Amino acid sequence: MQDDNYLTHERGLISWIFTLDHKRIGVMYLLGVLLSFLLGGVFALLIRTELFFPGRTIMDADTYNQMFTLHGAIMVFLVIIPGIPAALGNFVLPMQLGAKDVAFPRLNLASFHLWVLGASFLVLSMVLSAADTGWTFYTPYSTTTQTAVIPATFGAFILGFSSIFTGLNFIVTVHKLRPANMGFFRMPLFLWALYSTAIIQVLATPVLGITLLLLIAERLFHIGIFDPALGGDPVLFQHFFWFYSHPAVYIMIVPAFGVVSEIIPAFCRKRIFGYKFIALSSVAIAILGFLVWGHHMFTSGQSLLAGTLFSALTFLIAIPTAIKVFNWLTTMYKSKIHLETPMLYTLAFLWVFTIGGLTGIFLGTMNIDVHLHDTYFVVAHFHYVMMGGAITAFLAGLHYWWPKMFGRKYSERPAKLAAVIVFVGMNVTFFPQFILGARGMPRRYYDYLPEFTRLHQLSSLGAFLLGIGFTIIAVYLASTLFRPFTAAANPWGSATLEWTTVSPPPYYNFLETPVVTGGPYDGYENMRFDAALDGYVSVQDSEVAETSLTVAGAADAMVPTGDASKIGFGSPNTLNGEVAEATTKAEGSPGNSTAAGKESDEFSTWVSAADRARPSDVATPQADPPKNENGMANEAGEPSPETSGDSKDEVS
Repeated sequence: MQDDNYLTHERGLISWIFTLDHKRIGVMYLLGVLLSFLLGGVFALLIRTELFFPGRTIMDADTYNQMFTLHGAIMVFLVIIPGIPAALGNFVLPMQLGAKDVAFPRLNLASFHLWVLGASFLVLSMVLSAADTGWTFYTPYSTTTQTAVIPATFGAFILGFSSIFTGLNFIVTVHKLRPANMGFFRMPLFLWALYSTAIIQVLATPVLGITLLLLIAERLFHIGIFDPALGGDPVLFQHFFWFYSHPAVYIMIVPAFGVVSEIIPAFCRKRIFGYKFIALSSVAIAILGFLVWGHHMFTSGQSLLAGTLFSALTFLIAIPTAIKVFNWLTTMYKSKIHLETPMLYTLAFLWVFTIGGLTGIFLGTMNIDVHLHDTYFVVAHFHYVMMGGAITAFLAGLHYWWPKMFGRKYSERPAKLAAVIVFVGMNVTFFPQFILGARGMPRRYYDYLPEFTRLHQLSSLGAFLLGIGFTIIAVYLASTLFRPFTAAANPWGSATLEWTTVSPPPYYNFLETPVVTGGPYDGYENMRFDAALDGYVSVQDSEVAETSLTVAGAADAMVPTGDASKIGFGSPNTLNGEVAEATTKAEGSPGNSTAAGKESDEFSTWVSAADRARPSDVATPQADPPKNENGMANEAGEPSPETSGDSKDEVS
């Protein structure tokens, strides 16, 4: 671990609030999302406590309406939409590109400040008189209720700008800051997912902003846009709202697909199957997502033709999603799967999201949806996709990148226990709701018939179990923050660029500019676990490091130590003091003018063989090896990287 990293580069609260470092901005997003998740989770537990018995339990009907409105608005706008793209994506995206930062660092900071401002308005609405409309703000009720609809909708409006700025930044970053030799089909699949999500954010979110402004104008000036009493059309609001909000479902779930696509090859130790199909299916989902909003309105009076078209398009969008699932399963087929915590959450995702997707087929069929619309079946389906899909993948990504983000490794035992509890709690909470909905239990109801009591109580017990699981997660992750930086550069044996730098990363991400010469998932066969580092290294370069140590012992008496800061990123040299010192000494020997410390262990899968130091480079101090045209040492009989074409342009 380097003494200077992004966490210690500057100190003080102001250095965080006004930072331009994408990693710090990602961490601040993460903190905000987790606090919002805590608040939304408390509201969820209050809702399930109230529904434990028929009639009043702990709150009245008006308070109940406010509770589920706040729960939905906070979870959708403050947690799930920004969770993976803004928190994990901000941290990881530039590093997976080998870049120092995003294309527009100041715009990135502005997007976070807007997120804080929008969240503040939502909290303000809770203090004044929380909206009781549901998170969809359906008219005409939202134009007439006396609760604080304007602060809540204005907060969502501001959050929309934050989402647009983040999406725009990611699109430009992917186009302009890729390394010279990283084409689109050499990008990690997480970047494909973020790129596709960014397209939706930029194109769909303005529609929500306009809709919410029209709603505010309707309440303030009574101009008759949505209120039928004033000549307005409430169904028009539904069209506007769902034209954004169904693509927003994919803003929430497509990044989750990207996380899963990173974790499965890492813990199966093999290249992902069907890379191009998975990549292009993300783009297909982003495009088709704009065409299916009408399936939310089968009971709203639209024509039979429109309903039929929306139903067919709904079935069509299942195809690219199924492509992903089958390619993930094929990747795992006959693999030796390593069941660390991120992979456990990924397996849970596959199970729960598949249930959510399959139940969506029922709701996409018009004659079935007429019966199930606005019942608990819809609640269960939505939570299996959003909670079981997006949140489970967020937890998988959080555990996957936690050692890289904070330089500390959590304990696997409580982490695996919490993963099992969360998985069981999630299914116990939401699966009974499918049965409730099929039997006719309406959603959003404060009271219910006595025959639904057992299923409601089972669902509430599952929610309490979920709360226990999330509490365990919070405890062991928070406890790691009080430990020293001990995480290896590559604790999982992953192959993408972010794992080639130290943990936590330096301020500018890499000590040397990465060079890309292969695909993002090449090189798993060359990884081996190094117990001394508690992480994975490349087989070839670990042999180089061992040879360097041997030579260093002989050269110790006659060679100056040199500057350890010149040692390449991601190698054992940067993580283990003894190895760093020995390799630096070997660098200074007369026969090693190629600077063996320049290369990293994990970097070996991304840099061509001509760029890597060999044991022979270190172990021949008697005579200098042949020089290339730039005066640098080169292997005998081989052309220099500059003339052979193996060396690639650095990131600008």
